[in-house]
Amino acid sequence: MYDIKKIREDFPILSRQVYGKPLVYLDNAATTQKPLCVLDAMREEYLNVNANVHRGVHYLSQQATDLHEAAREKVRQFINARKTEEIVFTRGTTEAINLIASSFCDSQMKEGDEVVVSDMEHHSNIVPWQLQAQRKGIVVRHLPINDDGTLCLDHLDDYLTEKTKMVSIAHVSNVLGTINDVQLIVRKAHEHDIPVLIDAAQSAPHMPIDVQQLDCDFMAFSGHKMYGPTGIGVLYGKEQWLDRLPPYQGGGEMIDKVSWERTTFERLPFKFEAGTPDYVATHGLATAIDYLNTVGLDSVKSHEQELTHYCMEQLKTIDGMRLFGQAKHKDAVVSFLVGDIHHLDLGTLLDRLGIAVRTGHHCAQPLMDRLGITGTVRASFALYNTKEEVDMLVAAIRRISQMF
Repeated sequence: MYDIKKIREDFPILSRQVYGKPLVYLDNAATTQKPLCVLDAMREEYLNVNANVHRGVHYLSQQATDLHEAAREKVRQFINARKTEEIVFTRGTTEAINLIASSFCDSQMKEGDEVVVSDMEHHSNIVPWQLQAQRKGIVVRHLPINDDGTLCLDHLDDYLTEKTKMVSIAHVSNVLGTINDVQLIVRKAHEHDIPVLIDAAQSAPHMPIDVQQLDCDFMAFSGHKMYGPTGIGVLYGKEQWLDRLPPYQGGGEMIDKVSWERTTFERLPFKFEAGTPDYVATHGLATAIDYLNTVGLDSVKSHEQELTHYCMEQLKTIDGMRLFGQAKHKDAVVSFLVGDIHHLDLGTLLDRLGIAVRTGHHCAQPLMDRLGITGTVRASFALYNTKEEVDMLVAAIRRISQMF
């Protein structure tokens, strides 16, 4: 049984007030709140185990290293990777995608080669490839979307040519909530020996993920969107691919031997982890994964999809409501506009009523151009949100729309 009352008790911030109103936090696609167990675990490590990891011979360093590498194993289990060598810690999804864009283009692509993204991508999965287009002359192609917010997968084969060297695609849209059929995309790409990178920033907190079942070549996600700390993320890569790619950054931790003549690099995954890692944040991420596993990702998925459907149906009862993203398979995100009310105005007034939503282009300006708008209001859900909060959102929007 999904005990929402007990879950909410794990997040003290949810009981605070904003402008004298109970906080209704619906900005989870931007970042989630953190349970006490994550905060306690990180505080405990700073108080009792703080020491730099790897190569330290003293007790604290060895203990900190054990926690750091245990976190890597926890992540491996979470996404069912084959080996911990396939788990690279990064600062987040953005750095993970930049790492692949840089290292992959440097070693696997030449001028005129193509990468396929889509019209619904976050800027983090557009700009890194555009930078490589400027530097190396590669071509960024974008798969279009249908009016209901689904990918035009009927056209996918036309985008997979002998020039295509990578497909980089969002698992779930951060604006539309569309759950893309990444398994189909991977299968079709692999028929042409094209690797696939999945941006899982908006799926890892909401549903079980099995990288072996998906057969993706790379995957990226962020800790702060899945109840963990900021500044920590994960890049998964198949061992055979990571072995082939050059390091993204140079420095300590990632070297085997350095001389004035040449440098050789550490084994995986350390080849891609230059400098001191955020070893406390990795422990926090592992604790967040434990928390998600305790609640149960299947239960989380069911709860959030019920909330999403309920929110969509309730918002449809408001005059002038425009909903963006009507895919059959949709999760945890509802984007909308009401009449001629500017999204910033609506978000600001909702804030004064204690309701936290996100407004603007959501780092997806090409998608906004495709939709013919400048931005939306976005309500996004987490495992601690309730139908009562949806009701409060709907009542507040109705009140504001009557003002206008």
